[in-house]
Amino acid sequence: MASPEQSKPVKRRITQIAAILLVSALMMTGWTDSWADEGGTSFWLPGQYASLAAVPPNPGWSLSTGFYYYSGGTSGSSIFSRGETLYSGIDSRDLMLLVTPAYAPQTKILGGQPSLSLGGGYGRNWAQADLSVSSLGNELDRNDAVSGFTDLSPTAGLAWNRGVHNGMIYLTGNIPVGSYDSQRLANIGIGFWAVDVGGGYTYFNQQTGREFSAVVGATYNFENTSTDYQNGIDSHLDWSISQVLSAAWEVGIAGYVYYQLTGDSGSGDSVGPFKSRVAAIGPQVGYTFKVGSQQWSANVRGYCEFWAKNRYEGYALFATLNIPLNSEEK
Repeated sequence: MASPEQSKPVKRRITQIAAILLVSALMMTGWTDSWADEGGTSFWLPGQYASLAAVPPNPGWSLSTGFYYYSGGTSGSSIFSRGETLYSGIDSRDLMLLVTPAYAPQTKILGGQPSLSLGGGYGRNWAQADLSVSSLGNELDRNDAVSGFTDLSPTAGLAWNRGVHNGMIYLTGNIPVGSYDSQRLANIGIGFWAVDVGGGYTYFNQQTGREFSAVVGATYNFENTSTDYQNGIDSHLDWSISQVLSAAWEVGIAGYVYYQLTGDSGSGDSVGPFKSRVAAIGPQVGYTFKVGSQQWSANVRGYCEFWAKNRYEGYALFATLNIPLNSEEK
């Protein structure tokens, strides 16, 4: 009779074989408890807007730099697809440095301040799957990692100020030029074009130091031609509440809600028209300081996710630094 220690590898192997047979059967029947959005990712990066989101920018050139870290995953019972491969039990980590040059002209449009920007950067993604199943074979404990450039995101915005009230509208999108391979588990780019439109509001009372911001939008995703998969229409809300403590410091909380409005589609969608959702909340700290004649501003915020369905759940960290490039303050 085998000892308990000898039987453990046997039991583990039996469990692994059973999991492979189960996922293979689900893949053939086209039904499963799956993630929405291909690979569990979307164009919109939840939490990218925070305090003072709708305040019009000063005319001239500026540069926004950002550090982004995300760690999340899902249980082994959830399955998602990318191309012809199904994955189960995902853990993923993202580390990115983002750079966004922006320009706001002196000219006003409809009484508002226009602005143009182009976002991009460099990052690294680690991903691990308990199980990978495809027509080419099955793999346990699959690990992938990749470093490379992100996709590019051009943005056009228009913002207004009326005393303590600020409003803005924006149009942005995704240009899929980043590091992406449909056969990889880890990717930096998303592999398809997207268009996102939305608007925001900021209440900011300089006398009391109270601030509230909310930005809402929707994303239309074009088909990924590498996988014949098309994400559904996504909606999102980023919000912030903060209190200015001094000329330099502000503290508050920030959060986001991401909700998929329509299911995924395309001939490459082997798991059905599922929808995804997630919400998050966390603290934020802002700091404003002078560098020469320029006023720089920094913001650090962290998010803990909850309410997730058919999507990663974890935590995120943003650290941003906004640098005006004008020779003089406007």
